[in-house]
Amino acid sequence: MTKLLHIVAISALIASAGYAYSIKYETLYYAEQVAKLKSKVQRERDAIAVLQAEWQYLDRPDRLQAAADQHLDLQPLKIQQLARLSDLPNRPERGDEIGRKLEALGLLGPTATPKDTRTEARIPSTQTPRR
Repeated sequence: MTKLLHIVAISALIASAGYAYSIKYETLYYAEQVAKLKSKVQRERDAIAVLQAEWQYLDRPDRLQAAADQHLDLQPLKIQQLARLSDLPNRPERGDEIGRKLEALGLLGPTATPKDTRTEARIPSTQTPRR
């Protein structure tokens, strides 16, 4: 019986050592993956910095003006092309389109309502009714 207990204890010790080594190697694997990801992030940041520097170079106003002068056939602005605000036509009035159509048909005159047909209009009084 004691031999069986010794065998179980030794096998448990060996199993726990194997489990500890598996955790160690798994941890090393994940640490290596993290290091790879960090280096990839740094490479991407460097690439972004290069692209930003290129964009700043390409977006310079003097370079854009030189490219426009070289590749576009632009004419200088003439004084006749400028317009004063008083030269511009006024915006047309936006009226009620349905109302204009009704006026054209002659249907926009005053209409009688049911309240107008009653002869006695009720006037609210300030007195309270008696019971």
